[in-house]
Amino acid sequence: MSAPDAAPAAPSTRAARHARIAELLERRPVRSQGELARALADEGVEVTQATLSRDLLELGATKVHTPQGRLYALPAEGGDRSPVAGGAGLRDARLVRLAEELVVTAEASANLVVLRTPPGAAQFLASAIDRAVLPEVLGCVAGDDTVVLVTRDPAGGAAVAATMIALASGTAPPPNQPPAGPPPATP
Repeated sequence: MSAPDAAPAAPSTRAARHARIAELLERRPVRSQGELARALADEGVEVTQATLSRDLLELGATKVHTPQGRLYALPAEGGDRSPVAGGAGLRDARLVRLAEELVVTAEASANLVVLRTPPGAAQFLASAIDRAVLPEVLGCVAGDDTVVLVTRDPAGGAAVAATMIALASGTAPPPNQPPAGPPPATP
């Protein structure tokens, strides 16, 4: 059995490489193909510059001007195809917005959470959950109007369901950010 925080095994296919590139571009600023190739190599994915160039073209990646300089960015999802450079704040804001719009109910059982959405919306919500990279969520599967989340903690379903309800009702801070308010008093 592997450690809970071990990197998942991934095949060395074109699709797996594309997914890894997209994840890297969303999570951190990448200024050059060389920098991206080094980041991939650090994760055990060796790629030539020509292959990486083709991959970026196939993914629709472009260089955009940001406050951090010129960065590679991927087109946004849904109807908005404008490029979006990576950053946790954008992913988390997207999850909050979609949770408010799409979560109808959330129920838990042990390490599972079942989220109900309007018909046709589950895959869109699941994508936002995946991209938010919630540390307590191992993964999710979506159907038409249902998303099933699997938590890392064998009894973590109730806490994640409560978080999703709080996000949907606008009463929780965005994921991966500490709650607002005064620091706890020290004795």
